[in-house]
Amino acid sequence: MKNNQTKEKLLAEIGRLKKELKKKKKYGLIWEDKPEDVVEMCKEKFPVLKEVKNKEIITDRNKPINLLIEGDNYHALSVLNYTHAKKVDVIYIDPPYNTGSGDFKYNDKFIDIEDPFRHSKWLSFMKKRLSLAKNLLKNSGLIFISINDIEIAQLKMLCDKIFQEQNFLALISWQSTDTLRNDAKYFSANSEFILCYAKEKGKAKIKGFIKGEKQKNYYKNDDKNGKGPYLLTPLHAKSGSESGIYEFIFKNKQTWRPPKGTFPRFAYETLARLEREGRIWLDPKGNKIPQRKTYLSEVGERMPLWTFWRYEDFGSTRQSNQELSDILDKGIFQNPKPTKLVKIIVDSVMEKDGVMLDFFAGSGTTGHAILGLNNDDGGNRRFILCTNNEELDSNGNKIKHKICSDVCYPRVEKIIGGYKNSKGEKIIGLGGNLKYFKTDFVDYKEPTDKNKIRLTEEAIEMLCVKEGTFEEIENRVGFKIFKNSEHYSGIIFDQLAIKEFKKAISDIKGKFSVYIFSLGDDSFDEEFEDIKQKIKLSPIPEAILKVYRRIFK
Repeated sequence: MKNNQTKEKLLAEIGRLKKELKKKKKYGLIWEDKPEDVVEMCKEKFPVLKEVKNKEIITDRNKPINLLIEGDNYHALSVLNYTHAKKVDVIYIDPPYNTGSGDFKYNDKFIDIEDPFRHSKWLSFMKKRLSLAKNLLKNSGLIFISINDIEIAQLKMLCDKIFQEQNFLALISWQSTDTLRNDAKYFSANSEFILCYAKEKGKAKIKGFIKGEKQKNYYKNDDKNGKGPYLLTPLHAKSGSESGIYEFIFKNKQTWRPPKGTFPRFAYETLARLEREGRIWLDPKGNKIPQRKTYLSEVGERMPLWTFWRYEDFGSTRQSNQELSDILDKGIFQNPKPTKLVKIIVDSVMEKDGVMLDFFAGSGTTGHAILGLNNDDGGNRRFILCTNNEELDSNGNKIKHKICSDVCYPRVEKIIGGYKNSKGEKIIGLGGNLKYFKTDFVDYKEPTDKNKIRLTEEAIEMLCVKEGTFEEIENRVGFKIFKNSEHYSGIIFDQLAIKEFKKAISDIKGKFSVYIFSLGDDSFDEEFEDIKQKIKLSPIPEAILKVYRRIFK
């Protein structure tokens, strides 16, 4: 009897599992999600930002402020979900490749190659951060992710889920190594990959590569008509069909129809217009197929991106190690990405006033690239770098360096202010501004009045980051006022100070973002009715809590 009951229970359980399996998707990426300590702590502690004042670098107060955030990037991204939602143009990241040899840490423990949940932990780690990062991109934004062959398949499927498969743009192969490994057992791997996705493919804007001399030389013909050099291309394209075949008679009586197995690249009417405009080249002997003239002056200085990037054009890991050694000590940080690589990405897809985020900032290559481009073309691009401050083993484990304070910050500082390279040569600084922040935390187990007051008091620097207003011009009992070159922000801690605040801003010309402490979500519109055209009101901490409730639910 007992055996029959056990059998019945087992059959019932099998039946239940079958039903559950039917509910689940039949295709996709499935892994066992592993809890992460830095994520779990946010259920009781909310992240905020605290500025490290003595690390501020200001060379021109009329230029944009760049940000470096020290802390776990999950916490930094959580803060940025409030301060920079839909404000970022381009994200570039170089996450850990999960090699199993000490490059990836989960819950303060390095994941080795024998860990049975090695890939699950990496996917859990990446999913949480990429999901937060997506919220930061503008609808026209793009993300580029460096990776190697260990996690490329999983990352592609993860990104298809997060960013949607239809927003995939390219899988770029970068020839990262310019030397051969003679000790390789099977293959000498010399390439890495860069995945590219759009937030919304239809809205993405890609300028493309700047044409080099090699590409310009393709436009070698010139008919001296004042339009400059041109490129010749056939009037047909290959196809397995002969649909759309027609016969066209040019003004010189030359008759042309597409060869068998091809179809016309242009409609009959378009071909006639091109001939009227003098854009058709005809072989005097009639032996060669008619060609279309494409002038260099009309296609511009840019060309479409391609997906195989050679080290000669984009740099190699060996070159980037040497580049960093020239700025900092030799061996202080292993295998950073080449500045040239990131510069070309940025220049190809971002305008001169864009915002770029790198939340695996490492040695600070992205900041270096942005500062270099701004110096090259007078742009006002801004960067946000996020990295932890874990210790790196270097120089035979004799000297330990912290990633953010000892590597990333000093590199950016030297690029801005100038330095002497490894040869003792003086390198002129590129200029720029930087604010250094650390992630901090506010206890918030329950939405009590006391906790709301504490969060408001600790969120001042977050609000300044959100508005880009870092210069304090008023600090009175009950309120503070900050500004930048374009607008102002005010923070009112006590509703009784509203009258005094309005008096303080009465003679200030310009727009105000005003944050008022409220235990609920009252923004006190009636009190500001007389100056509503001048200000934008938001209740705090409710505006912050809405974001955190969504993230940490």
